[in-house]
Amino acid sequence: MKHTDIFDVMNDASFVNATATVCGWARTSRDSKTMAFVELNDGTTLKHLQIVIDKEKIANPAPFLKLGSALRVVGQIVPSRNGSVEMNAESIELIGECPSEYPLQKKRHTLEYLRTIPHLRLRANTFNAVFRVRSVLSAAIHEFFQGRRYVYVHTPIVTASDCEGAGEMFRVTTRPWNAEAKSEEEYYADDFFGQKAGLSVSGQLEGEVAAMAFGKIYTFGPSFRAECSNTPRHVAEFWHVEPEIAFAELPDVIEVVESSIKYVVKAVLERCPNELAFFDKNFENGLIDKLNRLVSEDFGVVTYTEAIEILKKADVKFEFPVEWGGDLATEHEKYLAEVAFGKPVFVTDYPKEIKSFYMKQNPDGKTVAATDLLAPGVGEIIGGSEREADLGKLLQAMQDRGMSTAEYENYIDLRRFGSTPHGGFGLGLERLVMYVTGIENIRDVILYPRVVNKVY
Repeated sequence: MKHTDIFDVMNDASFVNATATVCGWARTSRDSKTMAFVELNDGTTLKHLQIVIDKEKIANPAPFLKLGSALRVVGQIVPSRNGSVEMNAESIELIGECPSEYPLQKKRHTLEYLRTIPHLRLRANTFNAVFRVRSVLSAAIHEFFQGRRYVYVHTPIVTASDCEGAGEMFRVTTRPWNAEAKSEEEYYADDFFGQKAGLSVSGQLEGEVAAMAFGKIYTFGPSFRAECSNTPRHVAEFWHVEPEIAFAELPDVIEVVESSIKYVVKAVLERCPNELAFFDKNFENGLIDKLNRLVSEDFGVVTYTEAIEILKKADVKFEFPVEWGGDLATEHEKYLAEVAFGKPVFVTDYPKEIKSFYMKQNPDGKTVAATDLLAPGVGEIIGGSEREADLGKLLQAMQDRGMSTAEYENYIDLRRFGSTPHGGFGLGLERLVMYVTGIENIRDVILYPRVVNKVY
């Protein structure tokens, strides 16, 4: 049906004192003896358009005041007292009725409650703002890489290989749950693919294949991790950005990470001022200042060994012990980013035993050319590395981990046919959204969170 977006009505001065037609849902309403008011939102802007109803023109506005109802309104756009605009209604049509049991009757609901109604929570202001920011971030990611001649590739979701070598994959099968088999091989022989398959934990291995042909590529799609991690930072299905860069070493990878993060955050600052003001007020005071500092200041860089020394000297009693060779816990990551550096910081050169098989081994024989980007309030949002380009060292790393080389023949071939120094990283989109919005739980920045023991 013919109508004008509320965003245009509120931001284009040519609509002032003109008649327009808008459609949207009633977000709030109030009634008085001679007048009634409806706050209308059509999803094109975080701000609502106030509809002013004169009861001499529209005698019975009660059906239009029910929250959640879909309306079509014709009226004159006029300046409002708050410096914006409002509409004096001339006619209103009820497009979609909404009964009184509509769950979003209050102005404010807890995020925990809203998770119980994921199909309706997007209508709340918080999620209106979250997903508008998420959309801008996603578009800016494409802009950054497309503008630098990266080829966008679509890597498989169903795969036979475990990129991380950890075995935390969801199986893909067409066999009935109670199928009997004498061995795993026999079970999968009669399956759809004739072998074991699972949902991809990462598109990196296939991304490296593409990078060895196109030089610079990036992926942007879903990844799946069957980790029993019921924390505010983990979901079983998340959106993953994974660039791979040929003829690149670890410092080159770090440079791309920092440039890309600054680019996309700057895009949100420029395109989502209302949303960021909302988050600054309601979720993280000082958020906008934090993001402006991120764009203007250099990120920190520290080796894993140096980071361990900083943590040992910290005047803090950590729950988990700090020892060289152990992985950094969330509390350690947050201390480094929030206290020691007060800004995003790269931690580099981790012990090889706690990192993946494909990472380049450093000359010291103990560490690998890896990096994690830690951000205040969130912890790790990016993990990357220079990839091992030496065939012998790659095979040895796989052997040390008891991995089957037969499952990685194509990947191994990349080291046989024109191998080059190359590297890449993985960015978890949801964690970046958390950082940019100040939202503390990853379940509140994804449409339908998939978590252990729960599919919303």
